[in-house]
Amino acid sequence: MSGTRPLDVLVIGDLFLDLVMSGFESWPNPGEEAFALGFFREAGGGAAITAAGLAKLGARVGVLGAVGAVDGEWFLARLASLGVDGTAVRRSVKEPTAVTVSVSGAAERAYFTYMGANRELPELLRASLAEGSFPAARHVHLACAPAPNELLALLRAIANRGSTISMDVGWHPDWLANPTAKGALQQADIFFPNEREAALVTAATDPARMLELLQDAGLPLVALKLGAQGGAVLSKGHPVFQKSKAINSVDTTGAGDCFDAGFLDAWLRGEDPAKCLEAGVACGALSTRAPGGISAFPTREELDTAICRAK
Repeated sequence: MSGTRPLDVLVIGDLFLDLVMSGFESWPNPGEEAFALGFFREAGGGAAITAAGLAKLGARVGVLGAVGAVDGEWFLARLASLGVDGTAVRRSVKEPTAVTVSVSGAAERAYFTYMGANRELPELLRASLAEGSFPAARHVHLACAPAPNELLALLRAIANRGSTISMDVGWHPDWLANPTAKGALQQADIFFPNEREAALVTAATDPARMLELLQDAGLPLVALKLGAQGGAVLSKGHPVFQKSKAINSVDTTGAGDCFDAGFLDAWLRGEDPAKCLEAGVACGALSTRAPGGISAFPTREELDTAICRAK
């Protein structure tokens, strides 16, 4: 990492080049061609989106991940323009940067994804810890799902470096249902599941009950994402729900990752869980005002205004 001062947050996870095409008048049949009315390219993946959000709120943030040797240059330049340090991002000589192509029409949406350089993340993470090149950071956010049999050792290694830890593993059903992974989550300071993910871990259907069961399982703090309904946490032993303010939503891509950024920013500033939840819900909602998970993430002033209006 540039400089000697530790990062506020190191975000670890998959990185994607998001290519979004929209406005198709009809869905093509096999062998046909359709033309988009809109297109944009953006840095994507939970690691990039959460890191960009934290940087916009003023944190010193870095990313650990992998991109292609050639096409990754645009990605790294984009991270730098967002205030994110990409020094720990590996340039793969074997794979290109991972790509997700999003194609949407009036009533349908499809995603086509190639994992590319992200396949090298597990080895990169192990090597950086073993070789002593793992960046120093006050907090480490894992926007990925490390192998369950390696997770406990990984979390302990990060904690032993003096970092607090949060995790958002995303929708990985086998991982979420794995008892070994669930047990290791006790070592994380914050777990960020959405409602479907928490239901898979707990076998519960009620959000308040999900939070109670996860607390009973030894997880210190769970920030439960409820989509358009907002989110929930346990605060002082009681479930607290925060409704999401109505937004003229354009695209929900990355809204959960933006929730993570808002919650973490408040948590790192010493706010209580209920206040962190307010910030997370506001950031998630405001991020939907434009396509992609980065461009509409709020400034500090927009976030403070949104929280005041929600009360």
